[in-house]
Amino acid sequence: MSDTPSSADSTKRVIPIQPDPQSSGKREEMVSLYKKTEKIYPREVAGWFVKWRWVLVWFTQIIFYGLPWLNWGERQAVLFDLGVRRFYIFKLVLYPQDFIYLTGLLIISAYGLFLFTAVAGRLWCGYACPQSVYTEIFMWIERKFEGDRMKRMKLDKSPWSFDKFWRKAGTQVSWIAVALWTGFTFVGYFTPIRVLAQEVISFGMGPWEAFWTLFYGFATYGNAGYMREQVCKYMCPYARFQSAMFDRDTLIVSYDTKRGEPRGAKSKKADAAGQVKGDCVDCTLCVQVCPTGIDIRNGLQYECIGCAACIDVCDTVMDKVGSPRGLIRYATLNALDNGWGRKKMWHRVARPRVLLYTGILVVVVSAFLYSLFTRAPFRVDVVRDRGALARVVEEGFVENVYRVQLMNATEEPQRYRIGVEQLSQSAVSGGDEIKLGPAEARWVPISVRVPPEVALRMGSGAHGMTLVIEQVRRGDQPQIDLRERTTFMVPR
Repeated sequence: MSDTPSSADSTKRVIPIQPDPQSSGKREEMVSLYKKTEKIYPREVAGWFVKWRWVLVWFTQIIFYGLPWLNWGERQAVLFDLGVRRFYIFKLVLYPQDFIYLTGLLIISAYGLFLFTAVAGRLWCGYACPQSVYTEIFMWIERKFEGDRMKRMKLDKSPWSFDKFWRKAGTQVSWIAVALWTGFTFVGYFTPIRVLAQEVISFGMGPWEAFWTLFYGFATYGNAGYMREQVCKYMCPYARFQSAMFDRDTLIVSYDTKRGEPRGAKSKKADAAGQVKGDCVDCTLCVQVCPTGIDIRNGLQYECIGCAACIDVCDTVMDKVGSPRGLIRYATLNALDNGWGRKKMWHRVARPRVLLYTGILVVVVSAFLYSLFTRAPFRVDVVRDRGALARVVEEGFVENVYRVQLMNATEEPQRYRIGVEQLSQSAVSGGDEIKLGPAEARWVPISVRVPPEVALRMGSGAHGMTLVIEQVRRGDQPQIDLRERTTFMVPR
């Protein structure tokens, strides 16, 4: 088992300088702050946390790759059709006016991230982040063609040969295939994926569809194939501000220094000489399996993504040397310093900060779901006709013209009727009965008139009124209506 330097040490290079005879033998060192980053060759590992990571890889990718192929009636189950500005999510039909729901999702995601981070650190990064998921898939492909850690290191150092060429070429072709399929699937959420597949087969993709397929595929290929830990360490903003959400009662991947030090291989000679060794045998396997190349024994570092690969491999080593598991484990800093057991540690995890995040998250999720499932099955926008704010027509009637946008948020034909409230003796033309097809949106012009004596009594200027849009239902179905406030102008 070879040792691998930590990435934390790879950013500087120490160059010894011969001591000056005049400096009383003191040794001087010149520190170079820049050094080429060493390539990381993560070692394959098996264990409980690795199994859970692969469960989430399968779960997320089955959803991502499979969801666009599901049908709901005669359409794609999940489709964000930007051309007609309709967003279909199973039975839901959303319009751009429903943007508030996206805001709600972002708030829920943010508080969920705060909660999980406060409880157990970077769980999202280690198990469900797309960067981690696709890096895991690409490393699996790499291992299948090029072998595990030592074989890959040896292969990279060897001169080019037919064996090296076909292994490298197989890796690259497989990476490109996965990346392009990922880009194709991504675009399939915005263009019906069956139509998109026919366009690909017939080489008839539109320019924007081709651009986004190649762009998303290239991003997947570059990030998961080459940049890997560099994305997590230098590009991801979460790595920089995660410490603001940690405290001494946050569960993090931790090395038990009291138990592990002093580290070193155990031997009968050391025991006979009375040299007390800790449980860490200094095998460096925890470094070799780390996807970001850090040494967890140096303490928590911002590069740690919480994947727990070091826990699995350390438990395996402890089993082999006959020591109890848990030298590297999920623990809190307070638990390590005070020697707490699991019960007391978990009791401190449920602290006020976590309870506050949980309460806010429950309230926001409840409000979001209530609003989503009790929303009206149609939406309305009212716009005044700017070409003629108010005018006097035949017999002295005062008329205002409006444009009403009706949006059917169901996938069944619907009928609507438009009326007026808070405006005495008013008459509405153009809003008797309006028919809309499934998920159809239409601008309907209407005019509202009042008699001259009413207009005279109201006086010139703007007067409030309410447009009532009723959904005409059949049988014993409940009546649904929406009210939109607007103004009625009386000219001077």
